Amino acid sequence: MRGMNAEAQTLPRLTLDDLREARRTLGGLVLTTPVQELTGPSVEAALAPGTRAFMKLELFQRTGSFKPRGALLNVLALSEAERARGICAISAGNHAIATAYAARCLGTSAKVVMTASANPFRIGQCRLYGAEVELTPDVHAGFRRVKEIQETESRAFIHPYEGLRVSLGTGTLGVEFMEQVPDLDAVIVPIGGGGLASGVSTAVKLMRPGCEVFGVEPFGADSMYRSFKAGSPASIEKVATIADSLGAPFATPMSFALCRAHIDELVRVTDEQLVAAMRFLLEQARLAVEPAGAAATAALLGPLATRLAGRRVGLIVCGANIDAAGFARLVGT
Repeated sequence: MRGMNAEAQTLPRLTLDDLREARRTLGGLVLTTPVQELTGPSVEAALAPGTRAFMKLELFQRTGSFKPRGALLNVLALSEAERARGICAISAGNHAIATAYAARCLGTSAKVVMTASANPFRIGQCRLYGAEVELTPDVHAGFRRVKEIQETESRAFIHPYEGLRVSLGTGTLGVEFMEQVPDLDAVIVPIGGGGLASGVSTAVKLMRPGCEVFGVEPFGADSMYRSFKAGSPASIEKVATIADSLGAPFATPMSFALCRAHIDELVRVTDEQLVAAMRFLLEQARLAVEPAGAAATAALLGPLATRLAGRRVGLIVCGANIDAAGFARLVGT
């Protein structure tokens, strides 16, 4: 599934020094999140013999997901005049919250566009950070609306998953993980638009070239999977998954190119597998995560179980922005 012929003009040359400098720039605005191994008799029974799983707990990041890493780098790069005009973003929730957080930290205003189906907890978090929130019927309408805001209000658009600074930001997560567990055989990373995967996969291959990287998407939001098959960024008509954080309507050139260059294989999981993985993480690790946060675990328990048998596997647990009622509806009591 891996392709090594990404377009040179859209594939930036990111170095380990670039990623380390990005982490220094972020400083205390983001946390170095912990790593925890999944252990216990039930874990051993669920995984193939000899398999060990190490979770990078990015759900404990500020705002509850990995998203501040890229959002902050983008806002930090704005001029004083640009910050004075404010910023805008489109998101199912996590990037919107991170953009609101970045605006609050750096003294600007944020207007974020979210889908009407967004979890109420996420909408509330955006408003608590001081952002103005607009709701649209679906993500395609959301992208159209945020473009209008950008043009009519001269706000800087903070893209949810495309751009050099997004990949630099998420690459800092990959550097941390490789330093915390330096002998991983494989890393599984969730994919929505590819912003997280582009940076993490780049960092992994820079620091441990022999470590395989697997991307995982829901069947109902598999824009990157379709892009890999097509050989260029592709789109989907609608998002149809409980993992709305992974519901990117289309792939974009830079994130696609970096993912294609550094990801060894893509797999897909069903919503039922996501729910089962959410329940598994709750019972075995005491973690209450959103569906996207369980995607890497779902892949290890499902389509990659045999492939990664007996290996040391890193799982990116990317977020936990879900309210108690929503979690209970999905996982049950």
